[in-house]
Amino acid sequence: MDWKKEIKSWGIMLSIVAFLYFTGLLPVIMGGVQSVLLSTGLIKPKIEVPNLVDQSFDYRGQFMDFEGNVIDLEDYKGKTLFINLWASWCGPCRAEMPHISELYKKVKNDPNVEFLMIGLDNDIEKSRGFIEGKPWGFPTAHASYGLNQSLQSEAIPTTLVVSPEGKIVFYQQGMSNFNTKEFEEFLVSQ
Repeated sequence: MDWKKEIKSWGIMLSIVAFLYFTGLLPVIMGGVQSVLLSTGLIKPKIEVPNLVDQSFDYRGQFMDFEGNVIDLEDYKGKTLFINLWASWCGPCRAEMPHISELYKKVKNDPNVEFLMIGLDNDIEKSRGFIEGKPWGFPTAHASYGLNQSLQSEAIPTTLVVSPEGKIVFYQQGMSNFNTKEFEEFLVSQ
């Protein structure tokens, strides 16, 4: 009798996961759970970049914002630039965005710091649809024209910080809670 209950339990769990997957709710729920995890402060960025410190950033490249305007990376020369690569289907990307938004609110009036959140969905409409209606105010764009060598990554989310001198001073693949005092100080001290 116990094995019938076990099979029934597994069947119900698989049905729920299948429902969430096919309705597109799985990334939303996973992102919410991961965001709660980030809120605990257990996952923070490590401001130590062994391999990419002092690597020059390639400013060649353009992106499309969600109003149809072209964004040129060249325009960010001479500023500290926080870049985050994300996709609408990426749970960890969804999880860290509210925390990045809070960091952005703290530093957005600093004339030397710029943010650029770059969506990597194959279709710009998927990225736009994800961002629309969200309370986040950070600058967003889509990689409509591709990514240059400095922005190539094997995983998302990927976050990097470029110094005003054009050097990559921070690089991290994977989610993190960037809304920490330590990271804020690091960002504005560049």
